[in-house]
Amino acid sequence: MKYMKLGSKPDAFQAEGNYVRYVSSELDTDVIISVGDVKFLLHKFPLLAKSNRLRKLVSGVSEESPDEIRLADFPGGPNAFEICAKFCYGVTVTLNPYNVVAARCAAEYLEMSEDFDRGNLNLKIDIFLNSSVLHNWKDSIIVLQTSKSLLPWSENLKIVGRCIDSIASKTSVDPSLVTWSYTYNRRLATSDQIIRSGLKLSEKMESVPRDWWIEDICELDIDLYKRVMLAIKSKGRMDGGMIGKALKAYAMRWLPDSADAVVSEVHINRNKSLVETIMCLLTSDKGISCACSFLLKLLKVAILIEADDSSREELIKNISSKLDDASVSDLLIPARPPQTTIYDIELVQRLVDLFVENEMSKKDKKMNEKDGGDFVLGHGSWLKVGKIIDGYLAAVARDRNLTVSSFIKLSESVPEMARPIHDGLYGAIDIFLKEHSGITKSEKKILCGLMDVKKLTTDATMHAAQNDQLPLRVVVQVLFFEQARAAVATHAFSEKSLSKQMDELKVKEEESVKNGKLIKRSSKNRRSRRIFERLWIAGKGLPNGDNKIPETLGSSQSPTSMIRGETKSSGLSTRHRRNSIS
Repeated sequence: MKYMKLGSKPDAFQAEGNYVRYVSSELDTDVIISVGDVKFLLHKFPLLAKSNRLRKLVSGVSEESPDEIRLADFPGGPNAFEICAKFCYGVTVTLNPYNVVAARCAAEYLEMSEDFDRGNLNLKIDIFLNSSVLHNWKDSIIVLQTSKSLLPWSENLKIVGRCIDSIASKTSVDPSLVTWSYTYNRRLATSDQIIRSGLKLSEKMESVPRDWWIEDICELDIDLYKRVMLAIKSKGRMDGGMIGKALKAYAMRWLPDSADAVVSEVHINRNKSLVETIMCLLTSDKGISCACSFLLKLLKVAILIEADDSSREELIKNISSKLDDASVSDLLIPARPPQTTIYDIELVQRLVDLFVENEMSKKDKKMNEKDGGDFVLGHGSWLKVGKIIDGYLAAVARDRNLTVSSFIKLSESVPEMARPIHDGLYGAIDIFLKEHSGITKSEKKILCGLMDVKKLTTDATMHAAQNDQLPLRVVVQVLFFEQARAAVATHAFSEKSLSKQMDELKVKEEESVKNGKLIKRSSKNRRSRRIFERLWIAGKGLPNGDNKIPETLGSSQSPTSMIRGETKSSGLSTRHRRNSIS
């Protein structure tokens, strides 16, 4: 912290109780100056030599009976006046970031300018501010914070503006050039990350993170914080992600954790101002990015405190554009009257509708840019949203006040491409049916019609086949498609197994030829081979007919080269047929 000492004489100011201060001197005091509740018993000469305003006020006081001069609305109060009085007496006084603004405003009030007396207090304080305090990071923040209680004096003297510009300029400095102290309580997390990246410990400790400035400015009041953030944005050297990180840090620093504390009468006005300011800063620049989870938490608070409708609407649009990054728990926002459900289903419905509208708009735009050519839609975000909404439906399905129509509407708002698998939707429907046993058969039919049984996994199918809550028609469909799937799988496995055996046999023949050990097959071996070929054809499901299997199949053809439709035949059956004819 920077400081400056003025004067060299020992401190002769004394206090008599809490409300009287005087100068210990052989000379009697000849003027009484009241500042607030405190009376100062002083001498005219040193005061009039430095303060033009006091000279004008004292000129009307009788020397025989000193009158009391009352300084109304004195900036900085008694302490600030005492600093000015000590300067007039030449007594040692120390200026620091905590009292310099009050002293400067008091000196301005007393008209202690350079025009009135050379080397006066105004000039000395300005030099201290410009050459020392505003060059220091933390001192600038302290001065800015103390200036709030001294408005409009501090604003008119441009102290506030100079502090804001100093702070904003420093946040834009390359982190490698930061040499001043700052508060950073996330150093441990950063250290772990750097260690995992393979850097040395010394390099880790010396590096300055890009968000080094965020925590310190969180100590500012909301109105000053807003002005600082606007100044940082106007510099144009800070990316939107970092500004979003700063806004989140400020909100987390000042917003209460519980809903009751948020809406308490003591803090509701402050919380409302804070939330509306954060929302205003977020929506003022599309380049600012924040995590969807933080935006949804901010929206919850905005709903609780009934924040400005226009700001809330902009926040909803912002959230909808990144809905694929949300989680089910983030979307569980309590409903407000006149809604009867536990959670705000209508809000989530609106978020999904805006997301779909935005994605379709981007699709159309890209198709136009490609002159109607093929457009491959990025399915990643769709799949995420489909999974999120299915999870949300499962979470809210337990609400007895949730209507079938609301459930169906939210489910159908997700495009078919977002649900390649219907397990999540089936789970939500199952919960809904269990918790809403009083719905009609037609409603149950419509509800179950939302899912496609062909898109259920084996586990979900097994569960659905034994689910008493489902209509019988749906259970029959589930069993039918599961049986068909099992048949296809069995046929594919059988074909693959037999084909593998034939390939292994062919490999053995090739090895025998290569080693020169091929032995003439016996009639028994030929019969075994033909029986195996017949089994293979049966496994292929070929019908009986008159086609014959060539004698050379075992040595020159694989089963895969067979034309489907050939029937079983063998040398033995051929000979038997000849005997019958003859």
